[in-house]
Amino acid sequence: MPWYIPVGISAFLFVSALIISYVCFYKTFLKREPKNQEEYPIPKSEEYAPFRELMIKWMDDYKTIPHKDVEIRSFDGLTLRGKYYELTPDAPLEILFHGYRGDSYRDLSGGISRCFEMGHSALIVDHRAAGRSEGRVISFSANESRDCAAWVDFAINNINKDAKIILTGISMGAATVMVASAMDLPENVVGVLADCGFSSCKNIVKKVVRDMGHPADIIYPFVRLGGMLFGRFDSKKASPVDALRSCKLPVIFIHGDTDTFVPFQMSVDNYNACASEYKRLITIEGAGHGLCYPVNMQKYKDEVEAFFKPLLENN
Repeated sequence: MPWYIPVGISAFLFVSALIISYVCFYKTFLKREPKNQEEYPIPKSEEYAPFRELMIKWMDDYKTIPHKDVEIRSFDGLTLRGKYYELTPDAPLEILFHGYRGDSYRDLSGGISRCFEMGHSALIVDHRAAGRSEGRVISFSANESRDCAAWVDFAINNINKDAKIILTGISMGAATVMVASAMDLPENVVGVLADCGFSSCKNIVKKVVRDMGHPADIIYPFVRLGGMLFGRFDSKKASPVDALRSCKLPVIFIHGDTDTFVPFQMSVDNYNACASEYKRLITIEGAGHGLCYPVNMQKYKDEVEAFFKPLLENN
């Protein structure tokens, strides 16, 4: 066999792997610019319909409740932006993180009134590659968790050095705060609220790929390779279930039992893996993805208040 045939085959396979990896990177991790920016970007699915008017009110609150625009510089030089809503200067502070391909306006507006009703101030932030923050790559919590730690430092240095801080996240934001829970965070952080978080980037990507009818075990390695080559991060580090094995912070897990995007079982897996001595898993019956709070606001607030009350009193 001429030498150039195996060389050509090897080159073809190499280039094919690069192309497939880039396509996977583009579809999974690269920021997408919205074609038409809706005033109220509420998902069109039927499960959101009963809450549309409530969500519109929350989004109006986002713009009209007095707040301060804030920003930080990430470890890799990005400007990340957020909004600080102060109840009182010495109130406990929740730092809230939104979901995949969302932003603080769409996903966290309802958190402002909930925080105020619970006696908390709220700092809601746009992840890298989302909303008003800079960046092009979504890393499923691998880099966002480091940004979370930076927001904690910002809050202590610029809002209240004695602040009692709760890290709150929904969906990918929940993954972000769970991964951050294994970091060496300041004592100001009293606990974590993880709402409908996935167990790992690998697990959620493979689940979505399977739902699309594609071979997940074959495609995921190209997804990971694409993140490493073109996004400069390893999606293996985006694993809440692994991070939680080193977690010492109190964590309350909240998940809807009819969530078809991030299965409820993922929160069960996260709860079981969590090494914290103080943890709780709350089920919201009939809640789809990201809908635990609007489906049962009273239960949500009661469970969160009961969980954090001793932590806020004893710290």
